[in-house]
Amino acid sequence: MRRRPQDFRRPVRRRFSNVLWWSLCAVAVMLFIYILTKGNQIESGPAIARKSYRQEKFMESLNITEEMLNPNSVARQLSDQISLAKAFVVIAKESNNLQFAWELSAQIRNSQILLSNAAIRRAPLTVKESEGAIRDMAILLYQAQQFHYDSATMIMRLKAKIQALEEQMSSVSEKSSKYGQIAAEEVPKSLYCLGVRLTTEWFRDLSLQRKIKERKQVDMKLKDNNLYHFCVFSDNIVATSVVVNSTALSSRHPGKVVFHLVTDEINYSAMKAWFSMNNFRGVTVEVQKFEVFSWLNASYVPVLKQLQDSETQSYYFSGSNVDARTPIKFRNPKYLSMLNHLRFYIPEVFPALKKVVFLDDDIVVQKDLADLFSIDLNGNVNGAVETCMEKFHRYHKYLNYSHPLIRSHFDPDACGWAFGMNVFDLVEWRKRNVTGIYHYWQEKNVDRSLWKLGTLPPGLLTFYGLTQPLDPSWHVLGLGYTNVDHQLIEKGAVLHFNGNSKPWLKIGIEKYKPLWEKYVDYSHPLVQSCNFH
Repeated sequence: MRRRPQDFRRPVRRRFSNVLWWSLCAVAVMLFIYILTKGNQIESGPAIARKSYRQEKFMESLNITEEMLNPNSVARQLSDQISLAKAFVVIAKESNNLQFAWELSAQIRNSQILLSNAAIRRAPLTVKESEGAIRDMAILLYQAQQFHYDSATMIMRLKAKIQALEEQMSSVSEKSSKYGQIAAEEVPKSLYCLGVRLTTEWFRDLSLQRKIKERKQVDMKLKDNNLYHFCVFSDNIVATSVVVNSTALSSRHPGKVVFHLVTDEINYSAMKAWFSMNNFRGVTVEVQKFEVFSWLNASYVPVLKQLQDSETQSYYFSGSNVDARTPIKFRNPKYLSMLNHLRFYIPEVFPALKKVVFLDDDIVVQKDLADLFSIDLNGNVNGAVETCMEKFHRYHKYLNYSHPLIRSHFDPDACGWAFGMNVFDLVEWRKRNVTGIYHYWQEKNVDRSLWKLGTLPPGLLTFYGLTQPLDPSWHVLGLGYTNVDHQLIEKGAVLHFNGNSKPWLKIGIEKYKPLWEKYVDYSHPLVQSCNFH
């Protein structure tokens, strides 16, 4: 028998293979659809349950009852009427319609009593018992509309009321700021009394003056760069005494501590008397007055030159409000005080010293500060704790970045730092002519266009790129105006009462006062005689 050619056999096999292939695909698709359908049926039950559970939790969080969800709820209708009636009461009182306001208030109380009784018995209000209250309230609300107490009128009146309240709040806030500033600037009677008593004692008791003249070793210590030198510029005797006393009590070697105090002519005798009659664990104390510095004159110091300007005098010292937009805190004369600006002349004040720790008079020392003198400032002039944990302590907070001079020289997001506890390398200071940098910026700010107030803004400009960040535990700030974390206070080497609420004032923050008061010698006869407490 003859065989068929091979070409005629292959097509039959291919058709059989194609049919088998399409059959398998159809079975696979049907199986997939079946599995998918089953999965949806299995999952739909838990999904519905989860959705129902979420709705229940949501209703529970809003304290929604079944009655309130009921479209025919009379309790909800009463609640809505009460809310609307309360708004109408306010408008009626504003329109001097006191009789109508009283009627609305009485009806509000009746409706509230109904709701309270229903809540007590834990049963929903019935239409029968609430029908009278709902009808009476509806009549009053309709009457309110006849008085033109409609929504548009209410909105206009409420807007006017809000505006009036905002103006009143602004006025009260301004007065509060003024009175707070006055309270912060006041000299307590007891502090004034102590100054007078000490001055009298200085000139009466010649032995106090002899004590200072007989201290031959003091002059040697004042220039010894192997010792720990601190400087304080202040006219507050008690505050300065707390700084010296707390430093002495916290020091492991108080005999190596030297304090350089600079005050003004008025407090000079009192300051010398106090530190002559008290011994602070062997700490060396030098008292000077800035009036004796011959280099401190208007031809060298921009601040003194500005004080001679009539416009500057009018801005800071006249009682007239030349610019009502300028807050009173910006117009405080203390910001032109030489005791404030003397920190920029430390190398001139102490020409023999190489390193100094500058302290404000509103601080308390809790730890030994000797290690500050061994910190490497890496060629910088100023060692300070940075304060830029929040945005408002960056450069743009203190400086006017709309001015091209500021905008072109300083990064607005540069980190700010604090005065109050600073390590100054006076060798680098002199080498870089830092005081000259300060003079440049102070002269550029004659019209107060670069910054408004204080010594920190010119300090930020002067020490820009010359500041070495210190560990935050060295200097804890905020005890004079805000709440400070208790752990930070415990770890802090220096606590700073910066702000208006100084611990020696009545407006001081009570919970922080003990941290300062424990370094005041209340047993001293002169302190007791002046009723200082």
